[in-house]
Amino acid sequence: MYVSDLALDDFRSFRELVLALQPGPTAFIGPNGQGKTNLVEAVAYLSALSSHRVGTDMALVRRAPAGEPQPGGAVIRAKVVHGERPSVLELELIAGRANRARLNRASARPRDLLGVLRTVVFAPEDLALVRAEPGVRRRFLDDLAVTLRPALASVRAEHDKILAQRASLLKSARAARASTTSMLSTLQVWDAQLAAASARLISARVDVVQRLRPWVAECYGRVSQGRSAARIAYRSSLLAHEGTPEPDPAAEATFLEAEETLVDTAATAARLEQAMEDLHAREIDRGANLVGAHRDDLSLFLDALPAKGFASHGEQWSLALALRLASYEMLRHDVDAYGGDGEPVLILDDVFASLDDARRRALAGIAADAQQVLLTAAVDADVPAALDGARFHVTNGESGSQVLHD
Repeated sequence: MYVSDLALDDFRSFRELVLALQPGPTAFIGPNGQGKTNLVEAVAYLSALSSHRVGTDMALVRRAPAGEPQPGGAVIRAKVVHGERPSVLELELIAGRANRARLNRASARPRDLLGVLRTVVFAPEDLALVRAEPGVRRRFLDDLAVTLRPALASVRAEHDKILAQRASLLKSARAARASTTSMLSTLQVWDAQLAAASARLISARVDVVQRLRPWVAECYGRVSQGRSAARIAYRSSLLAHEGTPEPDPAAEATFLEAEETLVDTAATAARLEQAMEDLHAREIDRGANLVGAHRDDLSLFLDALPAKGFASHGEQWSLALALRLASYEMLRHDVDAYGGDGEPVLILDDVFASLDDARRRALAGIAADAQQVLLTAAVDADVPAALDGARFHVTNGESGSQVLHD
């Protein structure tokens, strides 16, 4: 799989761009602020329908200079080649309105684009996968789950909607300082809906963790030269409520067995409903949902110790890199995708300058085998020799960013 053509209108710093790309490595070179990351962000957005840099679509629409009319939106178009089946994707980001999409020039819903183009992005912000709060790691798992099974996008959206509505009811009950029969009856209805959606999301995440686990161990070993072993586990608020011990590498068989019980969606939904009923009084007292997919986490270990709080800065970089490379390996070996060939486009956004020589070589060695690698760097010297290929230099003038072939 690779992107053969990319066109942008009023996206970020680009007023207009038409760019032809080839398989293999392609580097976009330019100082910070010139627009090189905007290019790879556009490709990644078509894959995930979200940005790895910002949380709002309107930040992606170009800001015109003073005195010029502001664009009402932005357009991203790309031709994706997979075997002999090229697909044309188009997404229009519209200010104050729902985005519009086209697939092979026919009208489509934006989520219909999911799965047509697969990408894996590694960027300096990925240190947050190790350092930040659980929400970052939950999003990491959910994004991978949707990439594997695009239909899960609607489950994810429905889960978040139900979660917000149930939280609103709990806050109302807390404000009223009373648990009436009517309110409890309504809460039980939301229990069932949230449990069903949460169970599907949890099952999908556990599937991702189980697929990802061997690749994380292998990729971390390659990046760190085998100095320590990386392990991952699904940390479940439901299991914690039921009294199951936290994941512990010293008792790996125990937590793997507990993790496996979460795969059965119907059984997990029933367990979640019971847990919610047990927690009604506490949830009303706190005005918050206390158990479910939104309270879970991905546990990361180096040898027997939690990575968060114990790993050095270099080890954190290695683990973050291993998580992204493991994602790439998992997706490219996905037997259900495209007849067993689901290799994604690998995007490396300004990462080589942040890595030491050993990690640079390890990343470049793995990336060199990818069908298409899009990478950004501030200077030519930051591009490893193993990834020497097409190069474009990006500059930003008064009329917006421009891309010049080397």
